Amino acid sequence: MTDIEIAQSVKMKKITEVAAKAGIDEDLLEPYGHYKAKLDYQKILKSDKEDGKLILVTAITPTPAGEGKTTTTIGLADGMARIGKRVTVALREPSLGPVFGVKGGAAGGGWAQVVPMEDINLHFTGDFHAIGAANNLLAAMIDNHIFQGNALGIDPKKITWRRCVDMNDRQLRNVVDGLGGRMNGVPREDGYDITVASEIMAILCLASSITDLKKRLSSIIIGYTYDDKPVTAGELNAAGAMTALLKDALKPNLVQTLEGNPAIVHGGPFANIAHGCNSVIATRTALKLSDYVVTEAGFGADLGAEKFFDIKCRAAGLKPSAVVVVATVRALKMHGGLPKTDLNHEDLDALEKGIPNLLRHLSNVTDVYKLPAVVAVNRFPTDTDAEIDLIISKCRALGANTVLSTVWAEGGKGGEALAQEVVRLCEMENDFSFSYETDSPIEDKIRAVVKRVYRGKHVFFVSEAKKQIEKLTEMGCGNLPVCIAKTQYSFSDDPALLGAPEDFTVTVRSVKVSAGAGFIVVLTGSILTMPGLPKKPAAENIDVDENGVISGLF
Repeated sequence: MTDIEIAQSVKMKKITEVAAKAGIDEDLLEPYGHYKAKLDYQKILKSDKEDGKLILVTAITPTPAGEGKTTTTIGLADGMARIGKRVTVALREPSLGPVFGVKGGAAGGGWAQVVPMEDINLHFTGDFHAIGAANNLLAAMIDNHIFQGNALGIDPKKITWRRCVDMNDRQLRNVVDGLGGRMNGVPREDGYDITVASEIMAILCLASSITDLKKRLSSIIIGYTYDDKPVTAGELNAAGAMTALLKDALKPNLVQTLEGNPAIVHGGPFANIAHGCNSVIATRTALKLSDYVVTEAGFGADLGAEKFFDIKCRAAGLKPSAVVVVATVRALKMHGGLPKTDLNHEDLDALEKGIPNLLRHLSNVTDVYKLPAVVAVNRFPTDTDAEIDLIISKCRALGANTVLSTVWAEGGKGGEALAQEVVRLCEMENDFSFSYETDSPIEDKIRAVVKRVYRGKHVFFVSEAKKQIEKLTEMGCGNLPVCIAKTQYSFSDDPALLGAPEDFTVTVRSVKVSAGAGFIVVLTGSILTMPGLPKKPAAENIDVDENGVISGLF
């Protein structure tokens, strides 16, 4: 059975039942149909209940062979529920870009999914549409301000705010708009980002309240004047209307796992071009509802986990209790140089060469961030005992246990052993640390991540990036954390360097401030903020029958 067929075969509980299981009163629900609802987070966060323990699920560097991070996250939560723990899973919402592009659906897989998966993968409760509308309202107000006389003196050539759409559309990366004569606007170069890369997405996911949301929106720098002074959304009087568009999107969404356990799915920045974590409000709400919260961060630990720790946890004052690093034998063999077509047979040599990728991620978690960790091997039927034993022995040398996970095939039952180990780790004291201090200069923070987390040797700043760093420092932004946009396929900025490369140089080509989100965006290598569709997009396989039943979503 495909993932969507499995999801459609399970009878879901009414969302009121799921809420009751999580201890949520019905008057704190805003139902969107029978199986999903918005939560009144303000009242939930006022609870005097002690926060639960926070568990992060991250992974090795992704490969086409797949790792199963979201699947493991959901299966672990179901496994913890099966051993009697009060648990909530907290996830990001999928973007339509990868849903219709390469990956397909992003609500877990096999018997470890969140449902209704069709809704979650498509329009869900409209959060991304609201984010796109707020982003593009600001863009429209910028151009209208210039058209109506430009009282603020905005230089059209120095506008940094871009429009967005939640779709992979390379055609929109760079555009010229305002054509057709004076009544159709001011002609200028423009461009689109995918919605999950919008600063509005980051702001929504880091805001702590409506008041904080509005303050952050007001702080957005949209461009610069002719005399090079920053202009904010607040100066355009845009923050109030943008907040009005986002007030419902700020409320986290409650759904369920296939086993009927509560799942909060909210926000969805990519980790390769944004900070890769679900919303602070969703995580804090889950911590108030449960003794354990299982969450995930995008792509490998060098991206999602680094930003989860250095940006989200720092901003929200969160302290994780344990980390799960997900790996597969198949993916590690690819990191060892084996082609995807040859992964179904035992190859200890390729595995030995690929394991350093896992060990580096694991070492970063335990040595840089000082957190206890377990390796979850997402087992495939083709994996041999000898291959599993090799991973176990290598991880044991770093003081980490390895647990086999079969949640894709068995759901929560296949995650019970992992759940037991995670509970054990959560009882350990930890000395959680960041990879850098924010009062360091911008260049030093970037170097710290490259050297301590990526394990690169040098950072090369192109001349334009150096000028941008000088400008941001002069503007008083030098004490913000850095959000590094980098390929997800390598520790380096070169997607072809698999495994655990060393002595590489990371090239920084652009640096800008996301003042509302509260971080510095650092663009490296050839990373793009608007992906394109592949030669055969997943959209070609998606269909719906006369009864409205969707197929081919994953």
